[in-house]
Amino acid sequence: MIPLMLDLTERHVAIFGGGEVGARKAAYFMAEVDVEVISRSFSPAFESLPVRRRSMDLSTASDEVLRQVLEGAALAVGATSDPALNNRIGRMCREMGIHFNNADGEEGDVLIPSVIRGEHYCIAVSTSGKSPAVPRYVRQVLEKEIPDLDGMIELQSELRSALKERGVPRQRKSAILRAVLMDPEIRDLLAENRSKAYESAKKRYLDA
Repeated sequence: MIPLMLDLTERHVAIFGGGEVGARKAAYFMAEVDVEVISRSFSPAFESLPVRRRSMDLSTASDEVLRQVLEGAALAVGATSDPALNNRIGRMCREMGIHFNNADGEEGDVLIPSVIRGEHYCIAVSTSGKSPAVPRYVRQVLEKEIPDLDGMIELQSELRSALKERGVPRQRKSAILRAVLMDPEIRDLLAENRSKAYESAKKRYLDA
C-alpha cells in the first residue's frame, strides 16, 4: 500500500455498524468529513458524536438498497460485527469504485492509521494491525526527543521566510534549516520561550 493524505473535506463517508468500532471510526473522520453511520442500533458512544445516523437492518438489506446507501460515498467502512457482511459491502465498493476499509474481514484497499497530531503537523503510523503498541511508542519518542515540535515548525517557517527575503541560495538555506533543527540549544530554548529561540537561531545562523 502507498501512504497518502487525502483531503476529504465536503466528501461523504459511509460507516456500516453502530457499535464501539463504528463509533471510533466515526470519531476519526467527523472533524473534516460528512459522516453517515448505518446500523440497526447504535451504542451510547454515538450520543456525543455529531454524525448522521440511518437506522437499517443491514443483515436483511438487499444489494440494491446497500448500493443506494453507498451512492456518492468517497469512502466506506465495514465496522459491523459480521465479517461476511463487511466483506459483502467491500465487494460492492470495489464494483462501484469506492475506497473501502474493513474493520473485520477481508482487507480493503484503505487502512486507517493511528494518528499523532499537533497544531502544525500530522503523523500517521500503521503496522497493518500487527503491533498496536508501536504507534504509542512513536508518540512517546516524539514527545521525549522533540517536546515542542509545533514550536520548531513555527520557527522553521519564520527562518525560511527570512532566508528567502535575503536571497540565500536553496542549498545553503536547506543546510541552515537542518542545522537549526538539530541544534540542542535551540530546541531547549523552544521549551522556554519561542521568541528567544528565534532570536538565538537568527543570530547564530542568519547574522553570523
